[in-house]
Amino acid sequence: MQYEIKAPSVLQHTAKLPASKSISNRVLVIHALTGGHTRPSNLSDCDDTEVIVEALNNNPYEINIKAAGTAMRFMTAYLAVKEGEEHVLTGTERMRHRPIAILVDALRKLGAQIDYVGEEGYPPLRIKGCAPEGGLLEVAGNISSQFISALLMIGPQLKNGLTLHMTGDVISRPYIDLTLWTMREFGADADWSDFDTITVKPQPYKDRAYLTENDWSAASYWYEMMALTSNLDDEIKLEGLMDGSKQGDSQVRYIFSLLGVKTIFASKRPGEPTTVTLKHSGHCVPRLEYNFVNSPDLAQTFVVCCALLNVPFHFTGLSTLKIKETDRIEAMKKEMRKLGYVVRSANDCELIWDGELCEPSLEAGIDTYEDHRMALAFAPAALRFEGLRINNPQVVTKSYPYFWEDIKAAGFEVKSEE
Repeated sequence: MQYEIKAPSVLQHTAKLPASKSISNRVLVIHALTGGHTRPSNLSDCDDTEVIVEALNNNPYEINIKAAGTAMRFMTAYLAVKEGEEHVLTGTERMRHRPIAILVDALRKLGAQIDYVGEEGYPPLRIKGCAPEGGLLEVAGNISSQFISALLMIGPQLKNGLTLHMTGDVISRPYIDLTLWTMREFGADADWSDFDTITVKPQPYKDRAYLTENDWSAASYWYEMMALTSNLDDEIKLEGLMDGSKQGDSQVRYIFSLLGVKTIFASKRPGEPTTVTLKHSGHCVPRLEYNFVNSPDLAQTFVVCCALLNVPFHFTGLSTLKIKETDRIEAMKKEMRKLGYVVRSANDCELIWDGELCEPSLEAGIDTYEDHRMALAFAPAALRFEGLRINNPQVVTKSYPYFWEDIKAAGFEVKSEE
C-alpha cells in the first residue's frame, strides 16, 4: 500500500494526541506486578501497548509481541518473576534478530531461569518464572535504557531488592528517570544512590488508580509540520500534554524553539495535562548541532525537518538507531537522497548534513522499513513536496494508530494507492 499526501495551504488545527506509549507500557507491567484490579486509564492504543495488554489479560503459553521491542524487554523481566509459570516469548522475524543477551545474562545473574529456543542471544525465549534473590548487579551504562528499565521494574519483587551499578557512560537517562518516577507512583522505594548506581528496595508495589498523560513523541510530528509551514499565521493546538513531563521526548519543545516554533501552555499546574499551542516565532538557527543520546527517537524528525529548512546539522548520540525496528541510520541516508539531500554518517552514531544536494527521485515513494518513525517523520515533508508518497504507511499503528486520520482532519489530503 502507498499513500499520496498533499498538504493544506493553511494549518489551523487542534489534535488530541495518543497516550504516552512509554508510560503506558511501564504502568501496565508495574500494575500487573501489584496484583491489583484498578486498571490504569488513558492507556495507549498503539500496537506496542496492545501486545502487552493481550499478554497480561490472556496469559498464553506462547506470547507473540510482534515487532514491539519495548514489550520484548519488559515482558522478559516480568515473566522471569512470575513464580510457577512458564512461557515462550517470541516476535516477528526482525525481532528474532534483535539482540537480547545483555538482558538475559543480567536476569540470570539475579537468579532467573531463561533459555534460548533458537539462536543464542536472540528471541524466542523460554522463561520459567521463579523468585530471584536479587542483590547487586553490574551492567554497562551504554546499553539500551529499556534493558535497564526492565530490570528496575522487577526490583521491588526481588527478595533482596536490586542495586544496579552502571559502568561507563550512562545513556538515555531521561527514560531511566521516567521508569523510576513511574515506579514511585506505585509506592516503590527506588532512586539514584550515586551518579552511576540505582537502589531499589524490596518494598512491594501498591495498587492505585492512574491517569496516563499524552505522548510528547507524537507531538514531535506536529512540531515538524509547524516548522515546515510557510504561513506564519498557522497555529496548532495539542491536547493532553504536561509541562514538567518526565517523558524524555518532552525536550522536543526546546529543540524546536531553535527552529522557529514557539510553545505556549494553557496551564502549568504540576501533574495536570493541558493544551499546548504551537506558533511561529520567526527565529531559526543557521545550523543545528545536537546530541540525541537521551532522546534518540526524535532524531529522524529533526533530520527531515532541518534539511527541508536548509539548516545544516550534525547529530550525535545515535548508536541505538542501528538496532531499532530497522537500521535507522542507513534508512535515513537512503530516503533523504530521494528528497534530494545527501546525509552522511560517521562512527555508527552520527548523522551529518552540510548542505550537499542531489537530484530528487520521489517516484517510488518513501520506504518505511517496517518502522513507524520513518513514516511519521517523513509525512510532514508533504508541506514541501506536494504529492509525497509513503510506502506501507500502516506501520504508524506501532505508536500512533490514528495519525493519518488526524492529519486528514487537519486538512491534509491522503490518497490510498495499492
